[in-house]
Amino acid sequence: MAGLSCGIVGLPNVGKSTLFNALTSSQAPASNYPFCTIDPNIGSVEVYDPRLEVLAKLSKSEKILYAITEFLDIAGLVEGASKGEGLGNAFLSHIRDTDAIVQVVRCFESPDIIHVRGKLDPVGDIEIINLELVLADLATCDANIAKLERQAKVRKDAAVAVHALQKVRDHLAQGRPVRILEFSDEEKTALLPYRFLTSKKVLYLCNISEADVKNLSNPYVDIVKAHAAKEGAEVLSLCASLEAEIAQLDMNDRSAFLAGAGLKESGLTRLIRASFDMLGLITFLTTGEMETRAWTVTKGSTALEAAGKIHTDIQKGFVRAEVIKYEDFVAYGGRVGAREAGKVRAEGKEYIVQDGDVVLFLHSN
Repeated sequence: MAGLSCGIVGLPNVGKSTLFNALTSSQAPASNYPFCTIDPNIGSVEVYDPRLEVLAKLSKSEKILYAITEFLDIAGLVEGASKGEGLGNAFLSHIRDTDAIVQVVRCFESPDIIHVRGKLDPVGDIEIINLELVLADLATCDANIAKLERQAKVRKDAAVAVHALQKVRDHLAQGRPVRILEFSDEEKTALLPYRFLTSKKVLYLCNISEADVKNLSNPYVDIVKAHAAKEGAEVLSLCASLEAEIAQLDMNDRSAFLAGAGLKESGLTRLIRASFDMLGLITFLTTGEMETRAWTVTKGSTALEAAGKIHTDIQKGFVRAEVIKYEDFVAYGGRVGAREAGKVRAEGKEYIVQDGDVVLFLHSN
């Protein structure tokens, strides 16, 4: 799996497959969000950014290339997954390979769709999945503590790891995820090999009815928000079945449909952007006659690291980066106008790249 990815999880009949199929459907030629199937359950989705269209017009670019985020549809979760029930082991290994989790939560009533547990209980659904992840992490702790305790007598790093794992185990035993536990730098280093499932960031995606789309809320969503607040997780609402319909429309019809429903943008647009943000990603921009492109880097990346995203030769021969704020690039009609207005900055290797920076890297051969 290339790049950073979000795993989509959820109990049966919560709308997870409908959501993933809606993402898949947006591969339509006129769509802003083509979905490229790498594997039956993996897809890369373009992160639509209107800034690129503006830059492309100013630069008369031949093509536009958006940033990409990856989604993995993770099937097979049932109660007891941590003990191998259903596709338990496969489920856990797949989620371990992702960088963050989008958990689809059913927040709509329907007599036609039977709830797997017999009643609508969003927080109960969340707790089933979270418990399976907690139990899997507890098993990881127990297996490694026993092994490291024998080494701790002669290795200081093993002793630190044992202490950190015991701290994690005590926390997990209370049913609490690792992501809300604080660690020292030494503990963080010691725990790097263990990739705890509950350490991953989570976005709770409330699947609501079409009737609730205008307000993007209902009493069930409020309950999920209250639960998520306790662990610092984000919450987003959409109607998966409606999104599947919207994804089938061409762009003109889609815009009209959204306007008629009183929406500024589709739920998939919000989901893709929220997932991108959750992964701690930003984009810097490059533009010219050949292409206008968004490049993905993690927040806090230096200009040298950003140069490496384009090509290792640019990174090796880095001289400086000419940086223009997107707003200045547009306000002054392009790079020439921005330079004449004194809005072009020369930055060195250690400059921290900001989202929306329009960058030209100068390098030696």
